[in-house]
Amino acid sequence: MSGIRIAAAGLVALMAWQGLVSEVAAQTATRQPAPPGAQVYFHYPIDGLSVPERFTVRIGLRGMGVAPAGVNHARTGHHHLLIDTDPGPPDQPIPSDYNNIHLGNGQTEVVVTLPKGRHTLQLLLGDYNHTPHNPPVMSPKITVSVR
Repeated sequence: MSGIRIAAAGLVALMAWQGLVSEVAAQTATRQPAPPGAQVYFHYPIDGLSVPERFTVRIGLRGMGVAPAGVNHARTGHHHLLIDTDPGPPDQPIPSDYNNIHLGNGQTEVVVTLPKGRHTLQLLLGDYNHTPHNPPVMSPKITVSVR
């Protein structure tokens, strides 16, 4: 019986070590290069605009193409809309939560609903793994007033 316990403990340790190695490898993965001059921008809304509580954000992209998350093609990515937040570390995947909206199916527009008041919006292109390109392709931050 003790031999089985030792083997099981060894297997658990090996699995934990492999998980740690894959996590470290994922965190240090090579970022996808962005072509010079690549730009992501807002078609709508524009900075300083007053918008209703529910509105459509329309996104433009120059110098690159759009591909769904998980599709690894050079010079492509998918959009992320950052609401009332700053971008995270450029070598880490973009979080997915209320403030970081993933458009992982390759969408170029999204309907958002925000409470009344001032809000900041920013666009950030992510690669097939949701990690920003090198250098990051991101829009300037804009401010909208929800009426």
